[in-house]
Amino acid sequence: MDWRLTFPTLRLLMLMLMSALAKNQAQAQNIFNIEDFGAIGDGKTDSSKALSDAWNGGCHSEGTSVVLIPSGTYLLGPLRLIGPCNGTIKFLIRGSLKAFDSPQLGIDHWITFRYIDGLTITGGGLLDGQGSSSWQHNDCKKKRNCKALPVTMRFDFVSNAWIHHVTSLNSKNFHFNLFSCKNFTFEHVNITAPDESPNTDGIHMALSTNIFIRDSAIATGDDCISLGPGSENIHMTGIACGPGHGISIGSLGGSPNERPVTKVFLGNSTFTGTMNAMRIKTRAPSYQGVVSDITFQDVIVKNADNPIIIDQQYCPSKKCSPQSSQVKISNVKFINIRGTSSSLVAVNINCSPAVPCTGIKLRDINLECDGSGGRASSACANAKGATYGRQNPPSCLEK
Repeated sequence: MDWRLTFPTLRLLMLMLMSALAKNQAQAQNIFNIEDFGAIGDGKTDSSKALSDAWNGGCHSEGTSVVLIPSGTYLLGPLRLIGPCNGTIKFLIRGSLKAFDSPQLGIDHWITFRYIDGLTITGGGLLDGQGSSSWQHNDCKKKRNCKALPVTMRFDFVSNAWIHHVTSLNSKNFHFNLFSCKNFTFEHVNITAPDESPNTDGIHMALSTNIFIRDSAIATGDDCISLGPGSENIHMTGIACGPGHGISIGSLGGSPNERPVTKVFLGNSTFTGTMNAMRIKTRAPSYQGVVSDITFQDVIVKNADNPIIIDQQYCPSKKCSPQSSQVKISNVKFINIRGTSSSLVAVNINCSPAVPCTGIKLRDINLECDGSGGRASSACANAKGATYGRQNPPSCLEK
């Protein structure tokens, strides 16, 4: 018997083998394509149920499950994707998810992930919040009983997550919100909204630990990144922020028994045309609180209003009493900060007379005034610390 194989036969066998391997791999990953559940990528048909069904299928499967949003534009209403799941989930966005073009007043989320351990969101796709119809209704600074607007993506009690190569456009409220999360990484994420869009914070977090944000561009109408109470071990590098209000710790002290904000690092980042660059803000009056072990290092500032600012008289309502903040700020370092300020006061450290700032360190600061016709200056109140290296503007810290 002649066992020699001809080239066409060998090629056919190879193709069959590759097809079988691909099928086995797909089965091993449990791919749940939302189009298989009835989604239509025409940008007009509500695909909420299809995505919910695909999620439920993936969440109840063992191993790694892929919830696939293929090419196309899929209209999506408010949705909660709840765990715990039987395995890890990869939320693969190849196309676009588009929110309803309406304010959706009184709804605090668009897409919420909750109680999940092991989540990846990636794919190079787009989250289109269609926020322009909502921004005029963001009147919480004027109305005490204002109605909530949807956050593009909420993460509640999510751990071991990796969000990368995703774009969030024109959120109605915050783009991403983390609550009680841990071991969470953002990487190569693009966040975009006009500078006049209210409360469109790029990434906000509270009661969350071990959060890493890397190599991401954030242009928005509010804080690029904001850290609320209980933010601990936060590491941010390679951030391009602007326009926006900069990176803010706070505001803090608005509620009793707030957990400390501690072990925060920002490095190798750039602020362009922002209202603030590096900011810590606490309310006055306030409840007791703690901010400690904060480092801002190797930062370039281009035409920011307030490159370095600690504001312990923050009062968004403009109807505050003269009482002082009770939030204690200590061990804050600004290292190798350089660039230009659009205001004369480039370094503004305004701490509480009730609990003065201690351990403030300024090392190698070089901030020039840009276009104001004057020389940059610094202003300090109730702030003790030390300076090292170049100090432009001259330091005003108490020793």
